[in-house]
Amino acid sequence: MEHHDHGHIHQIKSLDSVFVISIVLNLLFVIIEAAVGFTQNSLGLLSDAGHNLGDVFSLLLALIAFRLAKVHVSKKYTYGYKKSTVLISLLNAIILLVAVGAIVLESIHKFSSPEAVNGAAVSWTAGVGIVINGLTAWLLMRSRKEDLNVKGAFLHMAADTLVSIGVVISGLVIMFTGFYLIDPIISLVIAAVILVSTWKLLSQSVRLSLDGTPDSVDFDKVKEALESDKDITGVHHIHIWAISTTETAFTAHLVLAHGADMEEVKDRTRHRLARLGITHATLELEYEGTRCNCADCDCQDCDCADCTDDYDVNRR
Repeated sequence: MEHHDHGHIHQIKSLDSVFVISIVLNLLFVIIEAAVGFTQNSLGLLSDAGHNLGDVFSLLLALIAFRLAKVHVSKKYTYGYKKSTVLISLLNAIILLVAVGAIVLESIHKFSSPEAVNGAAVSWTAGVGIVINGLTAWLLMRSRKEDLNVKGAFLHMAADTLVSIGVVISGLVIMFTGFYLIDPIISLVIAAVILVSTWKLLSQSVRLSLDGTPDSVDFDKVKEALESDKDITGVHHIHIWAISTTETAFTAHLVLAHGADMEEVKDRTRHRLARLGITHATLELEYEGTRCNCADCDCQDCDCADCTDDYDVNRR
């Protein structure tokens, strides 16, 4: 356990450094990109700068989330501030959706009032963006599967790299053809890319905020793994939810065969759950023929709403 904790702390410190470097690099690029966009009348660059600024806020919020996740537990916050990582991932998704709306509105205006754009300046600036965004995505790539905030940041930066490539292409088109409408067209493509990359993050964040089952855990596989134990004859009141974007909690009532050793069953069950991505498990054990503590009844024959609903869900 100590080894695991030490590795987890080391990972958080490493991610702290990655986020700080990424924030500084992207903030500098946003300033440069916005300045060139204003001076050269490029909506594509301004849209991308706005998107990148949103990513800077996302990276900053993710960094704050990691810091909050390390706050010690208290009597009022028995899990500490770990849930803040979920709320921040939700806030990040909302920020990106607002950015999409702003880009779409400005693009529509640009179609009705097209302006001359310096294609060379656009291409060179977006080229720098490919380097910055690509480097940031590479820094985040290793940890993207371990945390929702890191995954969100990685997806955003990878999408930004593709968007920057699109802006480079629009600059080249303007240079060689003078077709200025390519600028708002590229802006709409950018908005679409942002929307696609954000939608899954939004749905995951909303589900975790409502204590839904995380994508990383398969409810049916968890139930099957528990029922496969030779000493477990029934499972009910299963609840799976996220403590944070990296930790999952679990509670359940297990019905044991007569003669089964409770401690051995608990130990085996915790190991099975750990292999399925569940790090915090609370188990209620009862032998066949006894009533569980819920409303002092046998849940399979219970008429109360909570027990009936839980049993019906788990039985499907």
